[in-house]
Amino acid sequence: MGIADFAFYAFATVVLIAGLMVVVSRNPVHSVLWLILAFLSAAGLFVLLGAEFVAMLLIIVYVGAVAVLFLFVVMMLDVDFSALKAEMTRYLPLAGLVGLVLLMQMTLLFGAWQTADGAMGLRAAVAPDPAEIHNTHALGMLIYDQYFILFQLAGLILLVSMIGAIVLTLRKRKDVKRQDVLAQMYRDPAKAMELKDVKPGQGLG
Repeated sequence: MGIADFAFYAFATVVLIAGLMVVVSRNPVHSVLWLILAFLSAAGLFVLLGAEFVAMLLIIVYVGAVAVLFLFVVMMLDVDFSALKAEMTRYLPLAGLVGLVLLMQMTLLFGAWQTADGAMGLRAAVAPDPAEIHNTHALGMLIYDQYFILFQLAGLILLVSMIGAIVLTLRKRKDVKRQDVLAQMYRDPAKAMELKDVKPGQGLG
């Protein structure tokens, strides 16, 4: 077993253990830290596959932005985790049943798995030969050429979902003093300001 094989099994083991600890950890902060470890190990797997660009995206976007956002949200929110755990225990039998069914389905799937004759050739035909073109260039050609419409539709769906989340969570409170930007921009300085001739020894009335 070479260094690459050892690194693959090491990263894969860490990903599985970290994913399990994300679910079973009692402290949500620890869960987020385990999630960051899982992301880093998955990035290592991408590096072994020769997809350095995807690995850097995984680290920058998920570890540097999403996971850190989760960590700050979990640390700043005043959530009663004991009440949440009490609610989780009510649905634990149903969750165990669903997990058992999924495990049985996966066992049946992998037990009956057969590789087609031309599967490797079709898999290799998706992207150009790595010896001829860099993987980042090949990824850009696939996303912005062959799958350009699907890529734009995915971005549009994310934009609509973001706008929907903002609209659904927007609440207008009457007891909060809000800033009227247009009123500030279009105000008349002659009406907004008043000059006072203060004489020495007198205060403002």
